[in-house]
Amino acid sequence: MADSASGEERRGTKRRKRSRRTNPDGTMTLIEHIYEFRRRLGFALLALVVGGIFGFIWFQTTLGPVPSLGKLLVDPYCAIPADRRFGGSEGECKLLQTVPFEAFMTQLKVGLAGGAVLLSPVWLYQIWAFIAPGLYSKERKYALTFVAFASALFAAGAVLAYLLVPHALELLMNFGGDQFITALTADKYVSFILSLLVIFGVSFELPLLVVMLNRVGVLKYQTLKKWRRGLIMVVFVFAAFATPGSDPFSMLALAGALVVLLELSIQIARFHDRKLDKERGTEGWDQLADDEAAPFDYTPSTIDEEPSAATNGKRTSTDDVT
Repeated sequence: MADSASGEERRGTKRRKRSRRTNPDGTMTLIEHIYEFRRRLGFALLALVVGGIFGFIWFQTTLGPVPSLGKLLVDPYCAIPADRRFGGSEGECKLLQTVPFEAFMTQLKVGLAGGAVLLSPVWLYQIWAFIAPGLYSKERKYALTFVAFASALFAAGAVLAYLLVPHALELLMNFGGDQFITALTADKYVSFILSLLVIFGVSFELPLLVVMLNRVGVLKYQTLKKWRRGLIMVVFVFAAFATPGSDPFSMLALAGALVVLLELSIQIARFHDRKLDKERGTEGWDQLADDEAAPFDYTPSTIDEEPSAATNGKRTSTDDVT
């Protein structure tokens, strides 16, 4: 009984240390940080496993109005004209399996990816809960804003990639004329789809990076304005190398979307810098160099105005303190 009571007391102490009410600054020892990291990592991995199991089942199961994950995966391939697919219009639209376990591994891979996306709020929260106690309230606010916009931009990029897949496949399949027929294997097709989704999603984060660098003062609007043409050229080169299959349709779509987002981020930097310049002019700091100290006036406190007994009634200036 005594051991169980002491164990319950230790668990209660750990919960109190993790509580924001009793430990607002998240102070922990090194061992407690390691235990907390192990705990958060365990919950995150558990969320990924549960999401993978759900995605594996969802691959062949229709959830009400939501089609199965396998149908969502095959639909872009089935959008190719029937005369360009193996089997033609008479055969059913299906992917090709060339090894015995290819279908199982494809279902497992897609299920894990779909489950990870579906339960991303759970494992992202575990990462956030481990990092947040070491941040100030202002830093937490900026971090939450960054994560929210990053998630939205990644999702927008992935959706755009999914909508472009049928057009990219149709364009690629038209090469070679009537000498070729398309019979895609499941492994190669899934790798193509997932890589396209990831590349588009990650690429859409670049403008957000520009905005964050401008917020912290690393990139100014005048610098971005001067570099605009070079940045657009870099975007097109990046899109040409990043898009899988090297088809021009996906490359132009990715480059065009990134150019629009880049211009939007430059305009956001413009308004931000204009606001800072106005604030500097109001405070009288517009004539100061970046490495010059701001002209703060020192106002003695009431404690400094009262002569203390330790100084025998004499005033002590802050200039005398070394």
